[in-house]
Amino acid sequence: MKLFRSLCWCCPSARLLSGEQHSLLCPGLNHLSFDPGNSNESLQLGSAAGLRVSESPAKNGSDPGKKRKRANAPADGSRNLSLDSILMGLPMSDPTAWATAMNNLGMAPMGMTGQPLLPDFDPALGMMTGIPPINPMMPGLGIVPPPIPPDMPAVKEIIHCKSCTLFPPNPHLPPPATRERPPGCKTVFVGGLPENGTEQIIMEVFEQCGEVIAIRKSKKNFCHIRFAEEFMVDKALYLSGYRIRLGSSTDKKDTGRLHVDFAQARDDLYEWECKQRMLAREERHRRRLEEERFRPPSPPPVVHYSDHECSIIAEKLKDDTKFSEAIQTLLTWIERGEVNRRTANNFYSMIQSANSHIRRLVNEKAAHEKEMEEAKEKFKLALSGILVQFEQIVAVYHSASKQKAWDHFTKAQRKNISVWCKQAEEIRNIHNDELMGIRREEEMEMSDEEIEDPSEMKETEESALVSQVEALKEENDSLRWQLDAYRNEVELLKQEQGKASRDEDTTKEQQMKLLQQALQGMQKHLLKVQDEYKKREAELEKVREEKVKMETLLESLKEQQSIADEEDKERDAIDGQGNESSTSRVCACSQEKECPAEKTLSNSPVKSEREVLLVGIISTFLHVHPFGASIEYICSYLQRLDSKICTAEVEVLMTRLQNTFRQELSGVGASLEKRWKFCGFDGLKMT
Repeated sequence: MKLFRSLCWCCPSARLLSGEQHSLLCPGLNHLSFDPGNSNESLQLGSAAGLRVSESPAKNGSDPGKKRKRANAPADGSRNLSLDSILMGLPMSDPTAWATAMNNLGMAPMGMTGQPLLPDFDPALGMMTGIPPINPMMPGLGIVPPPIPPDMPAVKEIIHCKSCTLFPPNPHLPPPATRERPPGCKTVFVGGLPENGTEQIIMEVFEQCGEVIAIRKSKKNFCHIRFAEEFMVDKALYLSGYRIRLGSSTDKKDTGRLHVDFAQARDDLYEWECKQRMLAREERHRRRLEEERFRPPSPPPVVHYSDHECSIIAEKLKDDTKFSEAIQTLLTWIERGEVNRRTANNFYSMIQSANSHIRRLVNEKAAHEKEMEEAKEKFKLALSGILVQFEQIVAVYHSASKQKAWDHFTKAQRKNISVWCKQAEEIRNIHNDELMGIRREEEMEMSDEEIEDPSEMKETEESALVSQVEALKEENDSLRWQLDAYRNEVELLKQEQGKASRDEDTTKEQQMKLLQQALQGMQKHLLKVQDEYKKREAELEKVREEKVKMETLLESLKEQQSIADEEDKERDAIDGQGNESSTSRVCACSQEKECPAEKTLSNSPVKSEREVLLVGIISTFLHVHPFGASIEYICSYLQRLDSKICTAEVEVLMTRLQNTFRQELSGVGASLEKRWKFCGFDGLKMT
C-alpha cells in the first residue's frame, strides 16, 4: 500500500498515513485509487466524493477554453466541490489541456515534476477562487509525495478505551521534554495519572503499545511500566501530553494529564549489558574464526632423532610417495645438529638413499617426456583429421555456391551460406597454420640432430664413460664408508662392554665394602651385648645376696613374731591387767604419732625416715595402679627420684610390710609374672 502525506480541509496539519488510515481518520478527502503518473486514461470529475476514471477516452476536439459555472455554496458556510454538471476529459499526454483544466479549477498549473507550467499564473483569475491552489504532486492524486519537513508536527487523535478516554494535546504546543534515553530502556515513567486511576485502567491504556511485563504504581499519581521490547517504549512516549478522563466524569480526581518519559531500571541495564556481552562474545568468536580461516596452516611437527625413527625415515626415503616428508625430516635433523660420531653412519646411509632417488627422478622425467611425445602425436593426428573434415565442409559450401544449386536458394539463405563459408575457411586456415608450425618444429629438430658432428658423438660417449667411472668411484667410496661404519660400531660395542665390566667391578667393590661395614657393625653390637651380659650377671649376684639377706631378715621377723605371740598369750592370761594393756597400746599409738623418731628406734618394720618416704611414694604409686605393678616398674619410677635406689632394697622393704603391700602371681608357665598391690586399707581394718 502506498504511503502519502494527507492534506485536506478538515486537517490543520499533515501526517504520514496510508490511504485506508487517512480515509478512516479524516473523511474530508478520500484517497484515490487512480494514479495519473502511471496511467494515460482520462480523468472524469463526477461528484463531490472525488475523482473517478471515465470509461471512454477523452476527445481532443473538446473546447478547453469553455468557462464552467461555480457551484453554489450551502447555507452552513461549508464548501463542497459539486462537479455533477462538469464533465471534462483530460488526456495526461497533453500538457496544454492539463494546464487549461487546472487554470479553470483555480489551481496553479504544475507539471509532473512539480514545476509550474505557467509562471505568471494568478490564482485569483480562476473560477473556484475559494479553494487554495493545489498541484498534481499533492498526495491523493497518486503522484510521488514531496519530502516531509522534519519540523512538521504529527496529528494526534482521540483514543477511546473501555474505561477511559484520551484527548490529544494542542498540536501547536512544543513536544513534551524527555530525559536522555538509557541504554536498553524498556521501562517508562508515567506521571499525571488520575487519583482514581487503577492498575487495570493503566494496563488498558498502555497494553495497546505492546506487551506489559510489570506495573509498579505509586500512591502519588505516577507509576512505572516495563514492556517486553524496546520499541514499545517509543509507542508509549506517543501518549505523552494526552489528557485522560475516566468514563464521562468531569471530577478532578477522574482526570489527569499524562507525562510519559524514559525510566532508568536496573533490570533493563542488566539485560542490555548481557546482550552487549553476548554480542561481544559473538564478535570475538567471529573474528577468531576469521583469523583461523586466514591463518596459514602450521607445518607438522618433526619428531626427535632416535634409532627407531632413523630406521623409519630410511624406509620412507626408499618410497616414492613418502620421499618428500622423509627428506624434510632428514634436513631438519641435520640442521638441528643431530649428526655426531655415533650417528654419522646412519645419516650417511640416509643421504645415500636420497642420492639414489635422483635416478628414480630421471627415469620419471624420461617417462613423462615419452608420454608428452605420444600426446603430441595424438594431437597431430586429431588435428589432421579435423582439417580433413574442414576441407570437406568447405567443399560442400563451394559446391552449394555453384550456379546449379545457387539459383534455387533464397536471398537470406544465400547470405547465410556465404557467411558460413567464410567462417569455415578462416577456421581451417588457422588450424592449418598450427599444424604446419608443429611440422616445421619437428623438421628443425631433425635437422639439428643431423647437423651434429661425430666429434660431439664421441664426446658424449666419453662423457658417458666418465660418468660410469665416477659412479663406480662413488659406489667404492660408499662401500669403504660402510666398512668404516661397521668398524666404528664394533669399537663402540667393545667400549660399551668394557664400561659394563668396569661397572660390574665397581659394584662388586661397593658390595664388599658394604659387607665389611656390616660385619664391623655386627662385631660392635656383639661386644655391646657381652658387656650388657656381664652387667646383668653382676646384678644377678647382687640380687642373690640381697635374697639371702632377705631370708635372714624373714627368719628374724618370724622369731620376733613368735616372741610377740607368746607375750600376748601371757598378757591374756592375766585378767586384771586387760584394761591396762589396752590403755598402754593406745598410749603407744599416740607416742608413735607424736614421736616418729622414737618409733624408728623401736622394733617396727620401718627403721628410718628414708624408708618411710619410700613406703609413702610406693603406696601412692600402687594406689594409682589398682591392678598392681612389677618390682621393675616400681623401681624404674623410684629411680627417677633417686638413682641410688636398688631393686633389692625396695623388695625387702615391701616384704616387711605385709599389711600394706601384697605380692600376687598372674599368668601360667612362661608368662608367669609377679605383681605388687597396695592393701593398706584392708590391713588397717584387720589391725
